Amino acid sequence: MGSKQRVLYLVRHAKSSWKDPSLADRNRPLNDRGARNAPDMGRRLAAHGHVPGLIVTSPAKRALMTARAIAGELGIAEADIVVEDDLYFHGSLGMLRVLEQVDDRHGKVMIVGHNPTITHVLNDLADTGIHNMVTCAVAIVGLDMDSWSEVGETFGDLLGYGFPKGREDFSLKG
Repeated sequence: MGSKQRVLYLVRHAKSSWKDPSLADRNRPLNDRGARNAPDMGRRLAAHGHVPGLIVTSPAKRALMTARAIAGELGIAEADIVVEDDLYFHGSLGMLRVLEQVDDRHGKVMIVGHNPTITHVLNDLADTGIHNMVTCAVAIVGLDMDSWSEVGETFGDLLGYGFPKGREDFSLKG
């Protein structure tokens, strides 16, 4: 195992709208609650010094809107938000494949994706006891590895967890 701490922020997209049934799943936007929760979670992360250097998001509109809202509160530039098709319905292997390709200069990376994949990857990487990440939940995982290419072989620690209705504010465990 490596010697460098890397931090992974796993985010389930905020609550989406089902108002227009004619929209393809990929094109559903956030609803009003989701549009409030995403920037709020960004502010909560910022208040605790949790600022990733890179955000990788699913191309689904609701995920991209979540990523942009959080990034805005964290002061992350649009250029540091990468849209990755493998995060949209490509399962855990697709998400791990995306992570394995992250440039190692990024020590802290945020992934914005969908359930059940986001919860599965969380539990593949750390012993969390979390069986369902609710919309706009953020899990913070510490991984002891030199390179993101090691992510599939590394088991980390849950450093924090928060969600819109929760009182948890990403306090570090241990």
